[in-house]
Formats: sequence, structure tokens, C-alpha cells
Amino acid sequence: MVQASSRCSSGSRPVPARGASSRAGAVVRCTIQEARPASTSASASTPALNGAAPAAAGAVPPIALPRGAVPNRPILEVPDWENQYRRHTAAARHGAGTPGSLSRLRLFSGTSNPTLANEVAQYLGLELGKIKCKRFADGEIYVQVQESIRGCDVFLIQPSCPPVNDHLMELLITIDACRRASARSITAVIPYYGYARADRKVQGRESIAAKLTANLITEAGADRVLAIDLHSGQCVGYFDIPVDHVYGETVILDYLASKRIATGDLVVVSPDVGGVARARAFAKKLNDAPLAIVDKRRSAHNVSEVMNLIGDVKGKVAVLVDDMIDTAGTITNAAKVLQKEGAREVYACATHAVFSPPAVERLSSGVFQEVIVTNTIPVPPENVFPQLTILSVANLLGETIWRVYNAASVQALRD
Repeated sequence: MVQASSRCSSGSRPVPARGASSRAGAVVRCTIQEARPASTSASASTPALNGAAPAAAGAVPPIALPRGAVPNRPILEVPDWENQYRRHTAAARHGAGTPGSLSRLRLFSGTSNPTLANEVAQYLGLELGKIKCKRFADGEIYVQVQESIRGCDVFLIQPSCPPVNDHLMELLITIDACRRASARSITAVIPYYGYARADRKVQGRESIAAKLTANLITEAGADRVLAIDLHSGQCVGYFDIPVDHVYGETVILDYLASKRIATGDLVVVSPDVGGVARARAFAKKLNDAPLAIVDKRRSAHNVSEVMNLIGDVKGKVAVLVDDMIDTAGTITNAAKVLQKEGAREVYACATHAVFSPPAVERLSSGVFQEVIVTNTIPVPPENVFPQLTILSVANLLGETIWRVYNAASVQALRD
């Protein structure tokens, strides 16, 4: 039987070799390196490091232990491990290699707006993740993620557009499926947030459905929400998780700038008092264009009555700004008042094209020069009319997703 020839200093206890029988008596002894002073001319009276005895005269001076080594303990060194670690961390920090930096980013789409999700995936240079979604005969929804997302950062694109309840429930089930698939983080990308208008109690015994919806998304397992143009700012506070709120006005402003409307001929109009802050921010981006306000009195849900106009629009190009167009009653009545007050042209700008009946008939009645919306909600072919212009928010969403994934500033997109 072969025995190890190395000695065990400081009375080290023999240890059986791996795989050898303790009865055979084969042992492997370890050599503990003692610290040596840097200078070979150190005197014998100089005390040795690490508690070792002083070196005798003429003895070979001990070598220094590597930094971090524990005295009287065997040392296992991996060659060049420090340089390998530095190279690995530097590559991760600077995002070297696009495939590596995107290795944990996963993009999935629900059934509500797959066209927008595909455009976002093209902007990011990714493919949409494989997911199976079907409905049973009784209307129940089944969702299965068909690829591994363990340890990945998942982004689910699913606006809660009509039918709102079906698409919202699909979003909740998909979030739960990703959570049970051990995703590292789940971001619910909701270009259009349904139930956002039920954000406060106007009368007694009313539900605040915006808060309830936020609770459902949070409890389903979402870690973050990314939304475009929420109906009101307080909706952000309804979530107990981080919310990245981006604005579709960036896309609309770029399009209006391409029309080269003279600044002196332009006036931004809010269709109601509640949208004054939104219209003011929009006007500021248009070289501080003047602002007008339409005073609206609502007698019932989806029914509005315009009372008067605050501001001057005579001979100017009026741009009506709102976050959504549902039945188009508010914005159409406002446009008629603007025409009566002498506006030369009237443009309607909104981020979300809900277009509930009879919105198309009202918008295509000739009151508007152009109706400008985005594709946060898919517009079916039967709702398209000659005055309608649909702009894509895919680049805005894609850039926001990239910034969230890389922990970069989202506010910089609006500044």
C-alpha cells in the first residue's frame, strides 16, 4: 500500500484518503505552509508570523501566506481565480455581449393585443415567449408557460381592454403561472388599465374598482406594473408594488410636430376640468401653447353636456387632449363648441381608443379634422374611419422595458 510522503506539521492528525479503506492504513498528510518574512536576511530573533516558531539560523525562511488564508489550515488555490472573477464581473457590469445581457429577459403576450407585443419584441430584438392560453367550454381560462423561465425577469404585455373582465382574468392567471414557474421577477405591462375611471367615491355606497384591481394584480404575484396614461395620478398609489407610469403624449407630440402647425395658430384644449393638468403639460411641450378649457356637466355615466368655454380659440387650430375616447360624447360635444367659437380646425388626441358605440359615428361625423390615437388598444377594422390616425407606442414600451430591466431611469424618457 502506497502512503503519502508529505508531512503533517504542528501535529496534524492523519486523514484517510478519499476512497480508501480505513483498515488499509493508507493516509494522506497535509503540509501547512508557514508564513515567511519578505526579507531573506531576517534575523533568527524576528518572531515568525501566524504563531509559528522563530526560524533557526541558516534555515530556509518561511514563505508568506496568500491574503485571506487562515493560519494552520490547508490551502486550496485555484489558478488565476482573481483575474477570472474580475473579467466576469466587468463583462456583466458593462453588458458585454448582447445575448448574455438579454439571457434573463423574457417577453410574453396575452391574447388582448398580440400585434403590439410583437412590435415591442422586434424593438428589443427578442422573440415572444411560448405560452398556451385557451378557454374551456364554460368560459374558464387555462394558461401554461411552455418554456423554462426559472430565475428570469418576465414582462407580460396584456392591456385590460374590452372585454375587460376576460382580459383582466387572463392577466391574473398568467401572472400566477409565471410565479409558480419560479420566475425571478414579474412585470405586468398594462398599456391600458381597465377600471381606472372608478378611482374615487363620488356618491355613497360606491366601489373603488381601480384599487380593487390593483390589489388583484398584486396578490396574483406581480412585482412591478408598467402602465401608459393612467386615468388619474392616484391610481399609482393604489398599488403596493412599484409602478412605472409612462405617457403616450410623447408619440402624439412627435406626430403633431411633423404637421408643422404654426405656434401662434395652435391652442390646446381640455375637454373637461379634470383633464386640465394633462392639457397643460401637453401645451408646455408645444412651445407653451395657449390653453383653453371646456366646462362639462355630466348628468349620467357616458352622458355629458357642455356648458361653456374658457379661453380664446377663434381662428386657431384647436387640439383636444384626453387620455381616452370611450363613447366620444365628451370630446365630440367639446369640438362642436370649439367650432361655434370660431376654431379653424379641431384635432382630437387621445392615447386609448376604447371606441364603445356610438363612438365611430360621432367621430366620423365631420366635426374633426383628424382623430389621433395610439395602439394601446387594438382597433378592429370595422372601427376604422378616414379621419382616424393610429400611432404605435411599441418603441416607447420597448425602451421602457429595457430601462426597467437594466435598472435605468424611466423618468428620463419624459424629460
